[in-house]
Amino acid sequence: MTQLYNYNNSIKSNASDELVNVYLQRPIAGILTRVLFPTNITPNQVTLASTLFGIAGGILLADSSALTIAALCFYLKDIFDSADGQLARAKQLYSRRGRFWDSLGDFVVNLFLFGGMFFFLLDARVYGTEAALICILGFLGVNLRVSYQVYYQTAFLHLEEKYENNRTTEKLQKEDLSQDRLTLTLQKIFLTLYGWQDEMVQVLDRWCIGEKKNEAALRRWYSVSSALQLNRLFGMGTEFVTLAVCLLLGSVWTYVLFTLVIFNCLWLTAILYRKFTFAPSLQ
Repeated sequence: MTQLYNYNNSIKSNASDELVNVYLQRPIAGILTRVLFPTNITPNQVTLASTLFGIAGGILLADSSALTIAALCFYLKDIFDSADGQLARAKQLYSRRGRFWDSLGDFVVNLFLFGGMFFFLLDARVYGTEAALICILGFLGVNLRVSYQVYYQTAFLHLEEKYENNRTTEKLQKEDLSQDRLTLTLQKIFLTLYGWQDEMVQVLDRWCIGEKKNEAALRRWYSVSSALQLNRLFGMGTEFVTLAVCLLLGSVWTYVLFTLVIFNCLWLTAILYRKFTFAPSLQ
């Protein structure tokens, strides 16, 4: 029997995904996924295309006269980044290898994004030390916020019995040693780049929830709507849509304001809400 494309089977969860993904990025990516569905194009090939668009965007960002094209590249990066997972879920081709390719591609794109921004700022007469500080803080902020958002989304999806190939932490486990060599190598690279971020998010999580809770309390902790709603206001999709809009408007500094101040304030609000409002309600 021929497998048919179903958009609802291709998305993660409208209850936990970023708002910009639910109402903009995934519907658009769904059109691309529908086109690719009957072809032999694999999710990993879509991931490669996403990464190449992001790299091109970073290179173009360094040239202040190419901001419009850079915006298009970054936007296409995010569309293809949504489409690779949607295609994998629609065709039931989700794999551990693809999971790591996707995250490593995002890391490379972020390097090129803030590398390109560094040269843009130098060209805008910003001192090298200040430009480097802005880009380092921006790079760290994006990675940590996304790791935080993904952690709680993954925990929620596990409760929904979805998305089980991803873990809240990717520490090597016994069954990982039986993976093929490439997948195991990608996992080790992932742990080098992201392991410390996952550890930091887990420390934040334990600090917020406080003393050990029973199973019912933990289920509520990772599934309650009010806490998830705050996480839906920031993440990878929100980051790149904001970046694309700012570049189209010709204002890199507006994006700097969002990534260094506004998104970090939203992240801090989400953390403090869990710690001082939500956690006491679990008592």
